[in-house]
Amino acid sequence: MANSYFQFKQFTIYQDRAAMKVTTDGCLFGAWVADLERKRLTDKTTDTLLLDIGTGTGLLSLMIAQQCPHLITALDIDAAAADQAKENAAASPWGDRITTLQQDIKTWPSPQLFESIVCNPPFYENEWQSDHASRNIAHHSSHLTLQELMQAIDPLLFPGGRLYLLLPFKRWSAAQNLLKENGWHLHQLLLARQTPRHQPFRVLIQAGKNAAQLTEDEIIIKNEENGYSERFNELLKPYYLQI
Repeated sequence: MANSYFQFKQFTIYQDRAAMKVTTDGCLFGAWVADLERKRLTDKTTDTLLLDIGTGTGLLSLMIAQQCPHLITALDIDAAAADQAKENAAASPWGDRITTLQQDIKTWPSPQLFESIVCNPPFYENEWQSDHASRNIAHHSSHLTLQELMQAIDPLLFPGGRLYLLLPFKRWSAAQNLLKENGWHLHQLLLARQTPRHQPFRVLIQAGKNAAQLTEDEIIIKNEENGYSERFNELLKPYYLQI
């Protein structure tokens, strides 16, 4: 059973009411996105509008808010998750920059466009589902397919904007084709391995509608001594208490 909360250096994630708990790959994704967004900032950067789709506990929004002065809108279709994400944001130092809404991205009438959209979509496709409705929504793509996600976000992104996705590596080939069919260009690609001996298990994606030179990289979470790798430590040091 997962802990009811997860303590980070500058904020706390309570997760007893959200189906999607804090995971290592979710934290890696949040740190990677925050790092890329932070590196884009200049003295002339105005308030960047970022959309977090399927926010769950609000983890990604808070990790990004810690590193970047973005104005963040976080959506979740599940009422309990949206309420918990809202409470987590309100208790953080950046609650005034995060707006959390219970909304379905497929029907949400957004009042604005966004420079960045981040999503950790449901992982499982055509697999056995539980009797827990909220857990199924969080984990199974029958409630939000990648094609539906592409269609929903297409009108929400500013020209030149960025889409960030976290996907299981086994779905990468199909997702790559789907992105191409929908007019997306890959900008950044990070393959994540559990250890040097493991094959990639997650793929972290930055894409946009504008063509760009693709940067590909790899990260190993734990080294042969079962400690966090140097690269993982570098990304997660602003967040993890034990680093």
